[in-house]
Amino acid sequence: MLRDLTDDELRRALILKWGAVDPDVLPSWVAEMDYATAPSVADAIRRAVDEGVLGYPTFDGGGGALGEAYAGFAQRHYGQVVDPEQVLPTVDVTAGVRVAIDVLSDAAPVVLPTPAYHPQFGVIPITGRELWELPVPPDAATGMLDLDRLDDLFARGARTLLLTQPHNPLGHVYSRAELEGIRDVVVRHGGRVVSDEIHAPLVLPGTEHVPYLSVPDTADHAVAVLAASKAFNIAGLRCAQIVTDDPTTRDRLLDVPMARNDSWSPLGQIAAVAAYAEGDDWLASLVTRLDELRTLLGVLLAEHLPEARMRPLMATYLPWLDLRAYGHDDPAGVALEKGRVQLEPGDRYQAGLLGHVRLNLATSPERLTEIVRRLATSLAG
Repeated sequence: MLRDLTDDELRRALILKWGAVDPDVLPSWVAEMDYATAPSVADAIRRAVDEGVLGYPTFDGGGGALGEAYAGFAQRHYGQVVDPEQVLPTVDVTAGVRVAIDVLSDAAPVVLPTPAYHPQFGVIPITGRELWELPVPPDAATGMLDLDRLDDLFARGARTLLLTQPHNPLGHVYSRAELEGIRDVVVRHGGRVVSDEIHAPLVLPGTEHVPYLSVPDTADHAVAVLAASKAFNIAGLRCAQIVTDDPTTRDRLLDVPMARNDSWSPLGQIAAVAAYAEGDDWLASLVTRLDELRTLLGVLLAEHLPEARMRPLMATYLPWLDLRAYGHDDPAGVALEKGRVQLEPGDRYQAGLLGHVRLNLATSPERLTEIVRRLATSLAG
């Protein structure tokens, strides 16, 4: 069911990833996949455009077709029971995180584990909160948080944890035991969790996604912010969801002026419904492909970059590579200049972090092979 797009198709379709680079550059940076849109989603958008659904969305809170579709998806994929009325639309996940912190969190510092998805560094100060980093050491075996350090930050005055799970860029999937440990720290200090779960559908074979709200005793202090955008490659359609499990929390989010929550797109809402309700087969084929590419990347690194260290990629299509052994502070810059392959530099995700890159493997096996070959050639030169 998965179709690889040609280079020409990609330059027309992915105007940032492919269209904003020179023609001789092979892009492997921003989180977009080089595949054709899932047929069920494409068909739903075409029907909507043919019917002229290009006006404003309805602003009547949660539930509806979107709530029902996501509730069904969560039940099938995670075994999670979600009340459709507690699924609220927002324009995208970053905006949903901002709204959740702005409306629900105390006026106190927000803890952000780092490396972190770089827009999160900007969204926290916009809410008027101070950002306190919780670094994951580069040589740590996994992406697991240091709960003692988290506890110390809350003891010093932090009141919110911005949790990204599955993690971007470390590719870590938190176990139920890890989430229970986080919950215990947060509850002990009367804190709050905003859980960014946009990559949840992209958990790879060998592990499973545990929604934070499925952990007992989390409903009164947490929300999840998520979307179909990463799994179905539809970020430009602009519709994410804030999921709650507590009527009071939901009502607080619904009661704020509309200006605090950017308007989502009706086309995005239609696409999300189609993805959640009709996209399971396509998603399964995608996850199979990503698993195959994860294996291929391991083989390619062993052959071409044997001193590279890759974090265990438990989810996403965005492996995190430690290339410090090759002696370049900015391997992404070297790769672009000498190899004409564009990667994301590690210091976008943690200031001062040298020698790391984030790579995008959601492409064809042939392109992935060429990406690694170019990277190896540039670093060795």
